[in-house]
Amino acid sequence: MSDLNGWFCRFLENYVYAMPEPPPRKRMKPMEVLCVGMPRTGTESLQHALLKLGYDHTFHGWDIVFEEPSYCQQWVRLCRKKWFGPLDGNNNITAADFDALMGHSCAVTDAAGSVFAAELIAAYPEAKVVLNYRRDIDAWHHSAINTLVRNNTNWVIFALSRLSRQLFWSWHVYVRFMWPGLFRALDGNIETGISRNGKWVYREHYNMVRGLVPKERLLEWAVEDGWEPLCEFLGKPVPDEPFPHTNAAAGWEGIEAKIAKKHIIIATQNLAILGATATGIGAVVWKYLM
Repeated sequence: MSDLNGWFCRFLENYVYAMPEPPPRKRMKPMEVLCVGMPRTGTESLQHALLKLGYDHTFHGWDIVFEEPSYCQQWVRLCRKKWFGPLDGNNNITAADFDALMGHSCAVTDAAGSVFAAELIAAYPEAKVVLNYRRDIDAWHHSAINTLVRNNTNWVIFALSRLSRQLFWSWHVYVRFMWPGLFRALDGNIETGISRNGKWVYREHYNMVRGLVPKERLLEWAVEDGWEPLCEFLGKPVPDEPFPHTNAAAGWEGIEAKIAKKHIIIATQNLAILGATATGIGAVVWKYLM
């Protein structure tokens, strides 16, 4: 990850792919629920459950990619603050930092919840903490490899990200910052990072959260547990409907296609502009040489 703090990466961020700054959000309601379990532990099902229980808006990792305007640049800066902070160690991430990105949300799950678990727990000491997990760590590891790693191996999205500023940031924040940082992929390769480190990172993450949160403020929960323990912990009535189950691994390709479709028109337009510009420059050079 060392090159992420180098001049070339910052040049790309600050000049080549820089985007207009969206307005910082303001905290509109208290942060009530922090779901800080690892990705691929029912995070989207949990989001839908919390929405059903009245936690509107519940922030999910897909919001980072799909919300408009995009705050991906700001998430990258927050990652920089976490992993590339000042040498005096004063890189505390505060509630104000999170509010600027998630001030419209009263609950959070998935990527932001796992990557910034310790910081969120410290920033919102009154929020209840759900430690969502999977009982079978081998099944979790297999799921993580077959989904999260796809971000690093999807060459269509990679190519389009070089032609679309919006997609560059969507790709950059996950493939270069969030997943390598979470899975200790020191070489920046999330494929080998998750494969090698995934299981011990998983165990370390859950032990860290258990050590940070008082027992009365913490619920360890799996999707199979359903509504009852979750509603009891949150003080909510149990809905008269099945617990939601969404985003199985088989649906990951559809989400990738949705991301590509969102940006392919912009990328095609930019490619046409680059082609026309190159043709024009080539014509001028050819005329000069002749």
